[in-house]
Amino acid sequence: MGRKIIVVTAAYGADQVRQAGGQRAMLPVIAAAGADGVEIRRELFSSEELLALPALGESIELLGLLACYSAPAPLFTPDGTLNPDLSRYLAEATTLNALWLKVSLGHFRDKQPLEDLRTLLNESGMALVVENDQTDCGQLAPMQRFKAACRVLSLPVTLTFDMGNWLWVGDSPEEAARHLAPAVSYIHVKAAVPHHQQFRAIAPDHADARWLELLNQLPSDAPRGIEFPLEGPDLAAVTRHYVNLLREE
Repeated sequence: MGRKIIVVTAAYGADQVRQAGGQRAMLPVIAAAGADGVEIRRELFSSEELLALPALGESIELLGLLACYSAPAPLFTPDGTLNPDLSRYLAEATTLNALWLKVSLGHFRDKQPLEDLRTLLNESGMALVVENDQTDCGQLAPMQRFKAACRVLSLPVTLTFDMGNWLWVGDSPEEAARHLAPAVSYIHVKAAVPHHQQFRAIAPDHADARWLELLNQLPSDAPRGIEFPLEGPDLAAVTRHYVNLLREE
């Protein structure tokens, strides 16, 4: 089938997901669109949904989808230590039978906590991907330092490359791709346009060709996540359009 296309539930908007009855209710839409998998977002859970992770994992599997799990949390706290909740997030990802847990970098300072991270990952057996977010911690310089430290220590951690977030932090997405591409295992696809004092994400076929040129700088075998707005009266059809677009490009 070629490259894998993942649909991020947040692409439908928090209100739409809530009105539909939660992320589990979006799974049939994603499956009907022909996507390969779903990225489940922890921030979209109600407390009841968080307790029902095993059932959510079963639903994902029954629909033939792959699961990815995203926690809105930094890997490193402001004092440079590992996030104390990381083991909980890894366990939740395991319960979902996820391919990986995705977090942001946070305040990475030195290599010292990375051996503790290695131990946690070995114990959990879960893969970890670290994303460039829309904070100063997600700028290219700290992401490069982290990538280099992981390489030196042979740490089994790879990167999620969010194509739009570089603009939010004032970095060049193309320069980031030149430096980080070998470590990228997952791509959040989006185009972005200026909006007030910042940017807003838009569907790539509503933008110029910059997104496609950038995508071509990144590993062709990395799964591509749809994280731009998916809207319309027929969400399955809209989603299918973009699943097909990203699979072909």
